[in-house]
Amino acid sequence: MRRPARRFLRTSDGVTIDAVYDPGAAVYDGSRTPSAHPVFVIAHGFTGAVDRPHVRRVAQAFTPYGAVVTFSFRGHGASGGRSTVGDREVLDLAAAVRWARELGHARVGTVGFSMGGSVALRHAALHEAGGGTGTDAVVSVSAPARWYYRGTAPMRRLHWLVTRPEGRVVGRYGFRTRIHHRDWDPVPLSPVQAVPRIAPTPLLIVHGDADGYFPVDHPRMLAAAAGDQGELWLEPGMGHAEHAASDELLARIGEWVVGRAG
Repeated sequence: MRRPARRFLRTSDGVTIDAVYDPGAAVYDGSRTPSAHPVFVIAHGFTGAVDRPHVRRVAQAFTPYGAVVTFSFRGHGASGGRSTVGDREVLDLAAAVRWARELGHARVGTVGFSMGGSVALRHAALHEAGGGTGTDAVVSVSAPARWYYRGTAPMRRLHWLVTRPEGRVVGRYGFRTRIHHRDWDPVPLSPVQAVPRIAPTPLLIVHGDADGYFPVDHPRMLAAAAGDQGELWLEPGMGHAEHAASDELLARIGEWVVGRAG
């Protein structure tokens, strides 16, 4: 049986990424190899990290359905670099997917939350499906559709955290997140621009109708951009990202990924 493993990965731009592999509930013997099971690669939200309890809970919820790779984005936890708040984090996710495939998994499903959801969408658009760093199914939970959104109080606070020197100090010491001081240049492809490029990779968009960060026009914009190639689950009473995702919802996502990437 394969054992859990921890490794520092290196992205294509040279940043070290702290990553953890859990083989899940499947027993790997001579007749059941990793290639027979999907692997879930989890992209956490802003200020999350691989060892945060809410990230570990999500990882544990997916272990009945396959193996799980979790990692800390750059600037988060023990990973190197500084956060670019969704831009170069695509390279972090690509490194984690590459490691999952090196471990023997032929089928990969990426599941991203909030910032990680936007990263998962852009990653799926920019990396060839089924390739060494590409995904076979993508799930985006609580993601924005467009950049620079300030329409809710939590997003106005987040913009202060990211754009102001004193905000970045709070991010570093209060949230253990090191944020890059430079503005995006160029501005990366937005999630809603990325979505049409994902097809034919299966796409699931999940969003709560009580999300305090991004109202429901965001998932509806993403679903409209996906057309018949995407599926939208608008969850009644659900708030934002990992903390709001129930065990029942995570189980449904696990089953969806198995059905598309398994």
